[in-house]
Amino acid sequence: MEFGEFMGLAAVVIGTVSIVGILTGAYKSKLKVRERELELQILHASGQAGTSSSPDPRIEQRLRVLERIATDKGPDLAAQIEDLRNARQNEVV
Repeated sequence: MEFGEFMGLAAVVIGTVSIVGILTGAYKSKLKVRERELELQILHASGQAGTSSSPDPRIEQRLRVLERIATDKGPDLAAQIEDLRNARQNEVV
């Protein structure tokens, strides 16, 4: 490999590394902007959630029952699940 060929190869390698570095920096910048947009969306959504009316009491009651079922390891777990199914069927009918 002659000196001229070596210098050409070195220029290509240096150019490639430089371009990759520039593109990486641009991508990181884009990710920071997207992260900030998501943070603002979260703040906006949490602000709206605080101003909404109180949740439906039926939903709260059902959530409490589901939490109790999820944490309860007792033998009557199947009976509680069946009670919920029956209650749902009664609401639909």
